[in-house]
Amino acid sequence: MATHTYALDLTWTGNLGTGTSGYREYARDVLARSDGRPDLELSADKPFRGDPARWNPEVLLLAALSECHLLSLLHVAVMHGVTVVAYEDSPIGTMQQEGIGGHFTEVLLRPRVTITDPAHVALMEQIHREAGAACFIASSMNFPVRHSPETLVLDGRKPS
Repeated sequence: MATHTYALDLTWTGNLGTGTSGYREYARDVLARSDGRPDLELSADKPFRGDPARWNPEVLLLAALSECHLLSLLHVAVMHGVTVVAYEDSPIGTMQQEGIGGHFTEVLLRPRVTITDPAHVALMEQIHREAGAACFIASSMNFPVRHSPETLVLDGRKPS
């Protein structure tokens, strides 16, 4: 069993001069830094007085789940001898707000995966299941991470 540790530096940059002297008196701007990576300009989601031009935690959660499934699927595909040549996803997350808090109730991943061999189309359902089970991020969530995948064959047609 291996243990992995992750770290970053997070700095609130939204003090407009009076700190948190009032709810409307500060920005929700944040800067995330991690060695060797581009800085991420973060904020709250717009309904929570955030800057819509910046990444927010809710969208980053979707990105983490989507990328984790992608990386897991690529690995599982190799293990099954399936050649993936393209992958796109448009995930949707549902969050229920309760007072000042809330929680995600589900995330739906909608991957569109292009493979080279039409004979492997039927196998893709199993590959998505295995990838979902292998994803560290999805395994850490306390809400369902569902999948609604689409498989295409290299020539761009949907299999029948």
